[in-house]
Amino acid sequence: MRLSKASSLFLVAATCAEAATTIIPNTSFNSQSAFDAEWSYNYPWGTDHNGAARMDQSQVGLSGGVLTLTATPKSGLGGSLKYLSGAIHSKDKFTVAKGGGYDFTGEFKATTTKGTWPAFWLNAASGWPPEIDMAEWKGSGKISFNTFNTSSSVTAKDVNYPSPGNFHSIKCEIRDVNGKDISVKFYLDGSLVTTQYGGDYIGKAQYLIINLQMEGSSGSPGPTGNTQYQVRNLQAVSYNP
Repeated sequence: MRLSKASSLFLVAATCAEAATTIIPNTSFNSQSAFDAEWSYNYPWGTDHNGAARMDQSQVGLSGGVLTLTATPKSGLGGSLKYLSGAIHSKDKFTVAKGGGYDFTGEFKATTTKGTWPAFWLNAASGWPPEIDMAEWKGSGKISFNTFNTSSSVTAKDVNYPSPGNFHSIKCEIRDVNGKDISVKFYLDGSLVTTQYGGDYIGKAQYLIINLQMEGSSGSPGPTGNTQYQVRNLQAVSYNP
């Protein structure tokens, strides 16, 4: 049976729609029950990582569909730790399959003050790398987009981050390019900023992490008062076959 052009286009559109599967819906911050279905507290490995803040569930808040992570100065934590702060990670792991990929989108209100280190990233569930920093702010007035192949082989792009007191949209498109490697397209407020590549990423699981670390790579001293990092309308969509 020969299909009309309109019918053919409809089938193509339907096939594309069926290929997209929502893994994390943009409603996961709308209630505690919706959050609990998709997210766990802290980092996948625990409470501490490469900075002056220890993560704690008490520093994670939900209100009006917005996730708020708050870093609070705190003494007596030991070592170089100076803050209690918040982190969450996905219960699902994200593994790019051959011929597949993911889109990660959301709106972020992130500080660029010295000593503050908000991030939105994917990190290897076992071993390291892979790691994709889909958005990272390191106290410099800029936003960073990074893809790690090894600790010494990193593709990084820093651009100016306007109006940190406002929400900005972030989108990261990850796709298989040859059955072994992936491409990563980073968007800020709807504009493509850079395209990077990750070697040998296919088939390697990663967790999605949102955290507010302090000091470390963002410099010191950090703020003496509370710092907040907010996220809304976050969504993860799979295009894996």
